Amino acid sequence: MSSFVMNRAKSNNSKMVKHSKSIAEPVMTSDALRLITNEEKPPDIKYDKENSWITGVQMFVSLLLAGFGMVGASLLLDVVQHWPVFERVQEVVILVPALLGLKGNLEMTLASRLSTHAHLGHLDTNLSSLIVGNLCLVQCQAVLVGFLAAMAAVTMGWIPKGIFNVNHAMLLCASSVLTASFASFVLGLIMIAVIVVSKKININPDNVATPIAASLGDLTTLALLSWIASLLFRSIDTSTILPSIIITVGAILVPLCGYIAWKNPFTQQALDEGWVPVVSAMVISSAGGLILDYTVVNYEGIAVFQLVINGIGGNMVALHASRLSTLLHTGQKEGAVMGNTSKLLLLMVIPGQLIFIYTIGYIKAGHTSLTPIFTLVYMTAAILQVFLLLTISHYMVIWMWKLGLDPDNSAIPYLTALGDLLGTALLGIAFHLLYAIGDKDKDVGD
Repeated sequence: MSSFVMNRAKSNNSKMVKHSKSIAEPVMTSDALRLITNEEKPPDIKYDKENSWITGVQMFVSLLLAGFGMVGASLLLDVVQHWPVFERVQEVVILVPALLGLKGNLEMTLASRLSTHAHLGHLDTNLSSLIVGNLCLVQCQAVLVGFLAAMAAVTMGWIPKGIFNVNHAMLLCASSVLTASFASFVLGLIMIAVIVVSKKININPDNVATPIAASLGDLTTLALLSWIASLLFRSIDTSTILPSIIITVGAILVPLCGYIAWKNPFTQQALDEGWVPVVSAMVISSAGGLILDYTVVNYEGIAVFQLVINGIGGNMVALHASRLSTLLHTGQKEGAVMGNTSKLLLLMVIPGQLIFIYTIGYIKAGHTSLTPIFTLVYMTAAILQVFLLLTISHYMVIWMWKLGLDPDNSAIPYLTALGDLLGTALLGIAFHLLYAIGDKDKDVGD
């Protein structure tokens, strides 16, 4: 096949988005990569007949699962932070948020991309090609992301102390690379299974895939990182052979998997476009980290609520972006900024946030009590955050589409990073307001 068109169509625009050179792959039928027009709606799910009540239930249940996965990850971190490797190699603590954030973006973009393929019918015609291409793509991305997160942790640990420990750096790098590689492989298979099963039982994959990816991603990655780092820590002072082997294998996997992904017509564009958003998201999230660092000093009770507001907001905007991207890929109109999906998600903010802040409050009994005024101010900040994110998501996804970028590959990293930044900033303002109106306790709400 001398050329192909990436699986997308723009409304009222017949311009081809991307062509490639001859690809040494098995010959694919013209139907495999054909564009879906407005008259050829996907046979599995008809958007114009999608029931709002069923859609709402699907989204809310998946968001609840994502939230409890987030709570589970925070409880696990509370346990493993006292393990010897976390106490002796403090850079591991720095590595956790960087690796979880970067890996989370890879998993959610994978889920969004596969959901679009499900709507386009590619799971029926080219499932094996999709599996091989996407697993190789996420392997290539994950190993590089592991290196990047480890180097960031080493640098941030070195700057304040001015001490560089080679053994600790190798421990961090090997742990991060092996964790990212193994977690991506396992979670990639799980996400493929979730989307295939969702399609067969007529559940919209866009409603469930990205939240499930988020719920499993943090918990799985943190558990693997803690276990692998602890195993390597036992021998790191006497031998660096095993970490060296892990790093070398990772360095070999990157070009190998990258080559396979580049030769796959379903993942070539993602390999080309996916790097800048992920790295940019890390920079944006770092700005949120600086705000959090300032607010934690002044308001000790903010950290646990920051986790909740950022987690829920990020999951909601990722789900919104995934659905909107599928609409564009299937040749449908994007609709109003505050369409049915946006309204449903805004309605879910109140019960979702209440469930998780009271769950956190119950788990942290005796640390932070939830007064009515605190709950009111916090909920206002949460609703405003999600409203801003959904509005930004609408314009960003459409803008990327018009530029010829695939929103499935590029939008979610930016949006989740903006969710972290907006959530942390609005929460800081909320705590400052509570302090100003009369609560002079640093642990506002206690």
